[in-house]
Amino acid sequence: MNVSAPVPAPTVRAEPPKDRTRLWASIAAVLFLPAAALASVLVLASAQASRCLTYGENCASGLPEWLFWWSAGVGAVALLTALAATALRMRQAALAVQIFAESTALMVILSHG
Repeated sequence: MNVSAPVPAPTVRAEPPKDRTRLWASIAAVLFLPAAALASVLVLASAQASRCLTYGENCASGLPEWLFWWSAGVGAVALLTALAATALRMRQAALAVQIFAESTALMVILSHG
């Protein structure tokens, strides 16, 4: 009888999942500018904002302006953190903060209508 030693199976190395947080942070930052422009156009297209702009009457105050600048600044810092951080968890947290801050800035723009 010819019995040979069992051949060990080759070990398969699974590649770690690709981290795309830097890509998504960049996409969110690039898309924020057209979204802010579109939100501004939507606000100016409303009857109340047009009347306020044209005649200076019936102007709503909306959310405070400092909230827009605060959220835009936090979004920029979060973008830089998401691009520069080495730890995956930190990049993911920075991406979540960036999206929340950008959403807040867009809500401030839309609240002025």
